[in-house]
Amino acid sequence: MRIIFKTILLSSALFLTSCATIISGSRQNVEIASEPTSAKVYINEIEVGNTPVQQNLKRNQEYNLVLKLDGYETYETKLERKFNAWYIGNIAFGGLIGIIIDPITGAMHKLKPEEINGSPKSGTTYNTENGKLFIRISMDIDSNSEKVGQLKKSE
Repeated sequence: MRIIFKTILLSSALFLTSCATIISGSRQNVEIASEPTSAKVYINEIEVGNTPVQQNLKRNQEYNLVLKLDGYETYETKLERKFNAWYIGNIAFGGLIGIIIDPITGAMHKLKPEEINGSPKSGTTYNTENGKLFIRISMDIDSNSEKVGQLKKSE
């Protein structure tokens, strides 16, 4: 009986240290969609594709997110680092190793779009599900763009 108890205790000590790294990982999957679709997406000035697009980003840094589409205003926002509550598990379960490892791996953070007065930037909606961040952006029509014609459907 004592051997089983010691085994469980040792396993818990090993597996429950660095809670945020184990539960969340050091990267976060971010999915970006826009209305209308096919906007070019730039993360830190590097083009990563057209919406909808999915990227696996490091949690320990912030990112500049820019969407561009002809005839629409350029959309800019930041993905900011926020505190990941799983990091507290290190204190609750005595994970001294996790208190050191989670900040190094970046797992003590989670990414979220910047907020102004506690609300997302206008035109932005987001939610998180199973550690993934889903961002939906409604782009505004550029009032300075000029419409040069309209295609008609052939009959």
